[in-house]
Amino acid sequence: MSDQAISAAVAKLYDTYPFPPDPLLDQPPPGYNWRWNWLTAYAFCTGRKPAQQDIRILDAGCGSGVGTEYLVHLNPQAQVMGIDLSAGTLAVAQERCRRSGADRVEFRQLSLFDADQVPGEFDLINCVGVLHHTPDPIRGIQALAKKLAPGGLMHIFVYGELGRWEIKLMQQAIALLQGNKRGDYRDGVQVGRQIFAALPENNRLVRREKDRWSIENHRDECFADMYVHPQEIDYNIETLFELIDASGLEFVGFSNPKVWQLERLLTKAPDLMERAATLTDRQRYRLIELLDPETIAHYEFFLARPPLTRFDWSSDPALLAAIPDRSPCMEGWDSRTLFNYDYQLVNLSEAEWQFLKACDGNQTRAVGEILQEVELSLDTVRALQQQQLILLTPAPAY
Repeated sequence: MSDQAISAAVAKLYDTYPFPPDPLLDQPPPGYNWRWNWLTAYAFCTGRKPAQQDIRILDAGCGSGVGTEYLVHLNPQAQVMGIDLSAGTLAVAQERCRRSGADRVEFRQLSLFDADQVPGEFDLINCVGVLHHTPDPIRGIQALAKKLAPGGLMHIFVYGELGRWEIKLMQQAIALLQGNKRGDYRDGVQVGRQIFAALPENNRLVRREKDRWSIENHRDECFADMYVHPQEIDYNIETLFELIDASGLEFVGFSNPKVWQLERLLTKAPDLMERAATLTDRQRYRLIELLDPETIAHYEFFLARPPLTRFDWSSDPALLAAIPDRSPCMEGWDSRTLFNYDYQLVNLSEAEWQFLKACDGNQTRAVGEILQEVELSLDTVRALQQQQLILLTPAPAY
Protein backbone atom coordinates (compact mmCIF):
# COMPACT_ATOMS: atom_id res chain seq x y z
CA MET A 1 0.00 0.00 0.00
CA SER A 2 1.03 3.59 -0.53
CA ASP A 3 1.78 5.82 2.45
CA GLN A 4 -1.55 7.59 1.91
CA ALA A 5 -3.46 4.29 1.79
CA ILE A 6 -1.77 3.09 4.98
CA SER A 7 -2.63 6.31 6.79
CA ALA A 8 -6.24 6.00 5.63
CA ALA A 9 -6.40 2.39 6.85
CA VAL A 10 -4.99 3.37 10.25
CA ALA A 11 -7.49 6.24 10.53
CA LYS A 12 -10.32 3.81 9.68
CA LEU A 13 -9.23 1.43 12.46
CA TYR A 14 -9.29 4.17 15.07
CA ASP A 15 -12.52 5.64 13.76
CA THR A 16 -13.99 2.15 14.30
CA TYR A 17 -12.27 1.52 17.62
CA PRO A 18 -11.16 4.78 19.31
CA PHE A 19 -8.03 4.05 21.33
CA PRO A 20 -7.18 3.99 24.20
CA PRO A 21 -10.68 3.03 25.42
CA ASP A 22 -10.36 4.43 28.95
CA PRO A 23 -13.67 5.76 30.33
CA LEU A 24 -14.42 9.48 30.25
CA LEU A 25 -14.58 11.11 33.68
CA ASP A 26 -16.10 14.30 35.04
CA GLN A 27 -12.96 14.92 37.08
CA PRO A 28 -9.18 14.70 36.61
CA PRO A 29 -8.03 11.11 35.98
CA PRO A 30 -6.63 9.15 38.93
CA GLY A 31 -2.92 8.46 39.27
CA TYR A 32 -0.16 9.79 37.09
CA ASN A 33 2.58 8.90 34.65
CA TRP A 34 5.77 10.63 35.72
CA ARG A 35 7.00 10.64 32.10
CA TRP A 36 4.18 13.08 31.30
CA ASN A 37 5.02 15.43 34.17
CA TRP A 38 7.51 18.05 33.00
CA LEU A 39 9.12 18.45 36.44
CA THR A 40 9.85 14.75 36.95
CA ALA A 41 10.68 13.98 33.31
CA TYR A 42 13.17 16.85 33.16
CA ALA A 43 14.70 15.89 36.51
CA PHE A 44 15.05 12.28 35.34
CA CYS A 45 16.89 13.39 32.21
CA THR A 46 19.09 16.10 33.72
CA GLY A 47 19.29 15.50 37.48
CA ARG A 48 17.70 18.85 38.28
CA LYS A 49 14.33 20.57 38.45
CA PRO A 50 13.60 22.66 35.33
CA ALA A 51 13.83 26.43 35.53
CA GLN A 52 10.57 26.92 33.60
CA GLN A 53 7.13 25.38 33.96
CA ASP A 54 5.18 27.55 31.50
CA ILE A 55 6.07 25.33 28.57
CA ARG A 56 4.50 24.04 25.35
CA ILE A 57 3.71 20.33 25.03
CA LEU A 58 2.81 18.38 21.89
CA ASP A 59 0.99 15.04 22.18
CA ALA A 60 1.81 13.59 18.77
CA GLY A 61 -0.67 10.89 17.82
CA CYS A 62 -2.88 11.65 20.82
CA GLY A 63 -5.61 9.13 19.99
CA SER A 64 -8.60 9.35 22.33
CA GLY A 65 -6.75 11.83 24.55
CA VAL A 66 -5.89 9.66 27.56
CA GLY A 67 -2.29 10.88 27.61
CA THR A 68 -3.29 14.39 26.55
CA GLU A 69 -5.63 14.71 29.50
CA TYR A 70 -2.85 13.70 31.89
CA LEU A 71 -0.42 16.12 30.22
CA VAL A 72 -2.82 19.00 30.91
CA HIS A 73 -3.60 18.06 34.51
CA LEU A 74 0.00 17.13 35.42
CA ASN A 75 1.45 20.37 33.98
CA PRO A 76 -0.74 23.20 35.30
CA GLN A 77 1.31 25.97 33.65
CA ALA A 78 1.69 24.33 30.25
CA GLN A 79 -0.11 24.82 26.96
CA VAL A 80 -0.85 21.47 25.32
CA MET A 81 -1.64 20.51 21.73
CA GLY A 82 -2.82 17.09 20.56
CA ILE A 83 -2.64 15.95 16.94
CA ASP A 84 -4.03 12.78 15.40
CA LEU A 85 -5.11 11.64 11.93
CA SER A 86 -8.38 10.04 13.12
CA ALA A 87 -11.37 12.38 13.37
CA GLY A 88 -13.26 9.79 15.43
CA THR A 89 -10.62 9.50 18.14
CA LEU A 90 -10.10 13.27 18.22
CA ALA A 91 -13.80 13.73 18.95
CA VAL A 92 -13.41 11.41 21.94
CA ALA A 93 -10.26 13.27 23.03
CA GLN A 94 -12.01 16.63 22.92
CA GLU A 95 -14.96 15.33 24.94
CA ARG A 96 -12.64 13.62 27.41
CA CYS A 97 -10.73 16.82 28.12
CA ARG A 98 -13.89 18.95 28.22
CA ARG A 99 -15.50 16.70 30.82
CA SER A 100 -12.48 16.56 33.14
CA GLY A 101 -11.71 20.29 32.92
CA ALA A 102 -8.50 19.93 30.90
CA ASP A 103 -9.00 23.31 29.26
CA ARG A 104 -5.44 24.30 28.29
CA VAL A 105 -5.43 22.10 25.20
CA GLU A 106 -5.96 22.45 21.47
CA PHE A 107 -6.58 19.59 19.04
CA ARG A 108 -5.81 19.42 15.34
CA GLN A 109 -6.42 16.62 12.83
CA LEU A 110 -2.93 16.07 11.48
CA SER A 111 -0.56 13.17 10.91
CA LEU A 112 2.96 13.20 12.32
CA PHE A 113 4.23 13.96 8.83
CA ASP A 114 2.30 17.24 8.88
CA ALA A 115 3.65 18.45 12.21
CA ASP A 116 5.32 21.36 10.40
CA GLN A 117 1.83 22.87 10.02
CA VAL A 118 1.79 23.47 13.78
CA PRO A 119 3.34 26.86 14.61
CA GLY A 120 6.30 27.20 16.95
CA GLU A 121 8.41 24.73 18.88
CA PHE A 122 7.66 22.52 21.87
CA ASP A 123 9.57 21.89 25.08
CA LEU A 124 8.12 18.40 25.51
CA ILE A 125 6.86 16.10 22.77
CA ASN A 126 5.02 12.94 23.75
CA CYS A 127 4.77 10.25 21.06
CA VAL A 128 3.57 7.00 22.59
CA GLY A 129 2.56 4.00 20.52
CA VAL A 130 2.45 5.92 17.25
CA LEU A 131 5.64 5.79 15.18
CA HIS A 132 5.46 2.01 14.72
CA HIS A 133 2.02 2.44 13.11
CA THR A 134 3.19 4.92 10.47
CA PRO A 135 4.30 3.92 6.97
CA ASP A 136 7.64 5.71 7.45
CA PRO A 137 8.75 6.02 11.09
CA ILE A 138 12.03 7.71 10.16
CA ARG A 139 10.20 10.46 8.32
CA GLY A 140 7.79 10.69 11.24
CA ILE A 141 10.46 11.10 13.91
CA GLN A 142 12.33 13.61 11.76
CA ALA A 143 9.16 15.67 11.36
CA LEU A 144 8.69 15.74 15.14
CA ALA A 145 12.38 16.47 15.79
CA LYS A 146 12.03 19.70 13.81
CA LYS A 147 9.37 20.87 16.28
CA LEU A 148 11.48 20.20 19.40
CA ALA A 149 12.93 23.32 21.02
CA PRO A 150 16.61 23.50 22.04
CA GLY A 151 16.92 21.84 25.44
CA GLY A 152 13.56 20.14 24.86
CA LEU A 153 12.66 16.51 25.49
CA MET A 154 10.83 13.92 23.42
CA HIS A 155 9.37 10.79 24.98
CA ILE A 156 8.79 7.88 22.61
CA PHE A 157 7.29 4.41 22.93
CA VAL A 158 7.62 1.85 20.13
CA TYR A 159 7.14 -1.91 19.91
CA GLY A 160 9.89 -4.51 20.35
CA GLU A 161 9.89 -7.52 18.04
CA LEU A 162 11.17 -10.15 20.49
CA GLY A 163 8.47 -9.68 23.12
CA ARG A 164 5.71 -9.52 20.50
CA TRP A 165 6.58 -12.69 18.58
CA GLU A 166 3.29 -14.45 19.43
CA ILE A 167 1.32 -11.31 18.58
CA LYS A 168 2.85 -11.19 15.11
CA LEU A 169 1.92 -14.83 14.53
CA MET A 170 -1.69 -14.22 15.54
CA GLN A 171 -1.86 -11.10 13.35
CA GLN A 172 -0.82 -13.15 10.34
CA ALA A 173 -3.21 -16.01 11.21
CA ILE A 174 -6.17 -13.61 11.46
CA ALA A 175 -5.22 -12.00 8.14
CA LEU A 176 -5.11 -15.39 6.41
CA LEU A 177 -8.53 -16.38 7.71
CA GLN A 178 -10.06 -12.99 6.88
CA GLY A 179 -8.97 -13.23 3.27
CA ASN A 180 -10.70 -10.50 1.23
CA LYS A 181 -12.39 -9.24 4.41
CA ARG A 182 -9.07 -7.93 5.68
CA GLY A 183 -9.61 -4.29 6.57
CA ASP A 184 -12.99 -5.08 8.12
CA TYR A 185 -11.79 -4.59 11.66
CA ARG A 186 -14.91 -5.83 13.41
CA ASP A 187 -14.68 -9.06 11.44
CA GLY A 188 -10.99 -9.29 12.35
CA VAL A 189 -11.77 -9.02 16.06
CA GLN A 190 -14.44 -11.73 15.72
CA VAL A 191 -12.05 -14.05 13.86
CA GLY A 192 -9.29 -13.49 16.42
CA ARG A 193 -11.50 -14.22 19.38
CA GLN A 194 -12.76 -17.40 17.68
CA ILE A 195 -9.17 -18.55 17.15
CA PHE A 196 -8.25 -18.06 20.81
CA ALA A 197 -11.43 -19.86 21.91
CA ALA A 198 -10.67 -22.81 19.63
CA LEU A 199 -6.96 -23.32 20.33
CA PRO A 200 -5.85 -25.80 23.02
CA GLU A 201 -5.22 -24.27 26.45
CA ASN A 202 -1.53 -25.20 26.33
CA ASN A 203 -1.03 -23.52 22.95
CA ARG A 204 1.86 -21.05 23.11
CA LEU A 205 -0.18 -18.16 21.66
CA VAL A 206 -2.98 -18.79 24.14
CA ARG A 207 -0.57 -18.98 27.08
CA ARG A 208 1.13 -15.73 26.14
CA GLU A 209 -2.22 -13.98 25.69
CA LYS A 210 -3.44 -15.15 29.10
CA ASP A 211 -0.16 -14.36 30.85
CA ARG A 212 0.46 -10.91 29.43
CA TRP A 213 -2.39 -9.32 27.49
CA SER A 214 -5.80 -10.78 28.34
CA ILE A 215 -6.77 -8.27 31.05
CA GLU A 216 -6.60 -5.33 28.65
CA ASN A 217 -7.72 -7.30 25.60
CA HIS A 218 -11.17 -8.04 27.00
CA ARG A 219 -11.97 -4.67 25.39
CA ASP A 220 -12.46 -4.94 21.64
CA GLU A 221 -10.59 -1.66 21.16
CA CYS A 222 -7.45 -3.13 22.70
CA PHE A 223 -7.84 -6.45 20.91
CA ALA A 224 -8.19 -4.66 17.57
CA ASP A 225 -5.19 -2.42 18.21
CA MET A 226 -3.06 -5.46 19.03
CA TYR A 227 -4.19 -8.08 16.54
CA VAL A 228 -5.83 -6.48 13.48
CA HIS A 229 -3.86 -3.27 13.04
CA PRO A 230 -3.16 -2.59 9.35
CA GLN A 231 0.34 -1.22 9.95
CA GLU A 232 2.98 -2.23 12.49
CA ILE A 233 6.77 -2.07 12.51
CA ASP A 234 8.53 -3.79 15.41
CA TYR A 235 12.08 -3.00 16.48
CA ASN A 236 15.15 -4.59 17.98
CA ILE A 237 17.99 -2.62 19.58
CA GLU A 238 19.87 -2.35 16.29
CA THR A 239 16.94 -1.04 14.26
CA LEU A 240 15.78 1.11 17.17
CA PHE A 241 19.04 3.04 17.21
CA GLU A 242 18.90 3.42 13.46
CA LEU A 243 15.61 5.23 14.06
CA ILE A 244 17.09 7.29 16.90
CA ASP A 245 20.21 8.21 14.93
CA ALA A 246 18.05 9.31 11.98
CA SER A 247 16.20 11.76 14.25
CA GLY A 248 19.32 13.88 14.73
CA LEU A 249 18.50 14.07 18.44
CA GLU A 250 20.47 12.90 21.48
CA PHE A 251 19.53 9.64 23.17
CA VAL A 252 19.09 10.47 26.86
CA GLY A 253 18.12 7.04 28.14
CA PHE A 254 15.36 4.50 28.56
CA SER A 255 12.54 5.69 30.80
CA ASN A 256 12.22 2.20 32.34
CA PRO A 257 15.92 1.95 33.31
CA LYS A 258 15.56 -0.99 35.72
CA VAL A 259 14.66 -3.24 32.78
CA TRP A 260 17.99 -2.33 31.17
CA GLN A 261 20.20 -3.31 34.09
CA LEU A 262 22.20 -6.39 33.18
CA GLU A 263 22.70 -7.19 36.87
CA ARG A 264 19.11 -8.43 37.14
CA LEU A 265 20.00 -11.24 34.70
CA LEU A 266 23.67 -12.08 35.32
CA THR A 267 24.33 -11.10 38.92
CA LYS A 268 25.17 -14.77 39.71
CA ALA A 269 27.98 -14.73 37.14
CA PRO A 270 30.49 -12.00 38.06
CA ASP A 271 32.91 -13.21 35.39
CA LEU A 272 30.26 -12.61 32.73
CA MET A 273 29.50 -9.18 34.21
CA GLU A 274 33.20 -8.42 33.92
CA ARG A 275 33.17 -9.43 30.26
CA ALA A 276 30.06 -7.33 29.68
CA ALA A 277 31.85 -4.28 31.09
CA THR A 278 33.83 -4.10 27.83
CA LEU A 279 30.65 -3.81 25.74
CA THR A 280 29.28 -0.54 24.44
CA ASP A 281 25.93 0.64 25.82
CA ARG A 282 24.14 -0.52 22.68
CA GLN A 283 25.80 -3.93 22.80
CA ARG A 284 24.77 -4.31 26.42
CA TYR A 285 21.18 -3.36 25.57
CA ARG A 286 21.21 -5.95 22.79
CA LEU A 287 22.54 -8.58 25.18
CA ILE A 288 19.73 -7.85 27.63
CA GLU A 289 16.98 -8.25 25.05
CA LEU A 290 18.56 -11.46 23.73
CA LEU A 291 18.68 -12.93 27.25
CA ASP A 292 15.20 -11.75 28.28
CA PRO A 293 13.14 -11.50 25.07
CA GLU A 294 9.70 -11.89 26.67
CA THR A 295 10.21 -8.79 28.80
CA ILE A 296 11.18 -6.51 25.89
CA ALA A 297 7.79 -6.04 24.24
CA HIS A 298 8.44 -2.32 23.78
CA TYR A 299 11.02 0.44 24.13
CA GLU A 300 10.30 3.68 25.98
CA PHE A 301 12.94 6.38 26.00
CA PHE A 302 13.79 10.08 26.04
CA LEU A 303 15.51 12.03 23.29
CA ALA A 304 16.72 15.62 23.59
CA ARG A 305 17.71 18.49 21.37
CA PRO A 306 21.02 19.90 22.65
CA PRO A 307 21.96 21.76 24.68
CA LEU A 308 20.70 19.67 27.60
CA THR A 309 22.91 20.16 30.65
CA ARG A 310 23.13 17.37 33.22
CA PHE A 311 23.75 18.11 36.88
CA ASP A 312 25.95 15.92 39.07
CA TRP A 313 25.19 15.93 42.80
CA SER A 314 28.33 14.06 43.88
CA SER A 315 29.82 17.29 45.27
CA ASP A 316 28.83 17.81 48.92
CA PRO A 317 28.93 21.64 48.71
CA ALA A 318 26.68 21.63 45.60
CA LEU A 319 24.18 19.31 47.27
CA LEU A 320 24.15 21.28 50.54
CA ALA A 321 23.40 24.48 48.63
CA ALA A 322 20.66 22.94 46.44
CA ILE A 323 16.98 23.78 46.90
CA PRO A 324 14.97 20.52 47.36
CA ASP A 325 11.30 20.10 46.46
CA ARG A 326 9.13 17.03 46.96
CA SER A 327 8.29 15.15 43.76
CA PRO A 328 4.66 15.60 42.66
CA CYS A 329 4.50 11.95 41.55
CA MET A 330 3.79 9.93 44.66
CA GLU A 331 0.55 8.42 45.93
CA GLY A 332 -0.38 8.45 49.60
CA TRP A 333 1.56 11.50 50.75
CA ASP A 334 2.01 12.54 53.52
CA SER A 335 2.06 9.04 54.95
CA ARG A 336 5.40 7.38 55.70
CA THR A 337 4.27 4.44 53.55
CA LEU A 338 3.47 5.53 50.01
CA PHE A 339 3.70 4.64 46.34
CA ASN A 340 6.54 6.29 44.41
CA TYR A 341 6.69 7.54 40.81
CA ASP A 342 6.58 3.94 39.49
CA TYR A 343 3.83 2.83 41.90
CA GLN A 344 6.31 0.86 43.99
CA LEU A 345 5.71 0.77 47.73
CA VAL A 346 8.17 2.90 49.73
CA ASN A 347 8.57 2.85 53.50
CA LEU A 348 10.20 6.06 54.71
CA SER A 349 12.19 6.29 57.89
CA GLU A 350 11.12 8.94 60.37
CA ALA A 351 14.03 11.17 59.33
CA GLU A 352 13.34 10.72 55.61
CA TRP A 353 9.69 11.54 56.18
CA GLN A 354 10.56 14.70 58.12
CA PHE A 355 12.97 15.74 55.39
CA LEU A 356 10.33 15.26 52.69
CA LYS A 357 7.82 17.26 54.75
CA ALA A 358 10.35 20.11 54.90
CA CYS A 359 10.82 19.85 51.11
CA ASP A 360 7.09 19.89 50.33
CA GLY A 361 6.47 23.09 48.35
CA ASN A 362 9.90 24.40 49.31
CA GLN A 363 11.31 27.14 47.06
CA THR A 364 13.93 28.88 49.20
CA ARG A 365 15.51 26.63 51.84
CA ALA A 366 18.70 24.77 50.96
CA VAL A 367 19.44 21.16 51.80
CA GLY A 368 22.06 22.26 54.34
CA GLU A 369 19.53 24.46 56.14
CA ILE A 370 16.97 21.66 56.37
CA LEU A 371 19.63 19.22 57.63
CA GLN A 372 20.21 21.49 60.60
CA GLU A 373 16.70 20.50 61.74
CA VAL A 374 16.51 16.92 60.41
CA GLU A 375 19.21 14.37 61.17
CA LEU A 376 19.89 12.79 57.78
CA SER A 377 23.08 11.97 55.90
CA LEU A 378 23.95 13.49 52.54
CA ASP A 379 24.11 10.02 51.05
CA THR A 380 20.49 9.48 52.08
CA VAL A 381 19.54 12.79 50.49
CA ARG A 382 21.23 11.62 47.29
CA ALA A 383 19.30 8.36 47.51
CA LEU A 384 16.02 10.28 47.79
CA GLN A 385 16.98 12.24 44.68
CA GLN A 386 17.95 9.08 42.80
CA GLN A 387 14.59 7.54 43.73
CA GLN A 388 12.93 10.67 42.31
CA LEU A 389 11.30 11.43 45.65
CA ILE A 390 12.85 14.91 45.67
CA LEU A 391 13.75 17.30 42.85
CA LEU A 392 16.79 19.52 43.26
CA THR A 393 17.48 23.01 41.96
CA PRO A 394 21.14 24.14 41.94
CA ALA A 395 21.97 27.15 44.04
CA PRO A 396 21.87 30.35 41.96
CA ALA A 397 25.22 31.61 40.69
CA TYR A 398 26.03 35.16 41.73
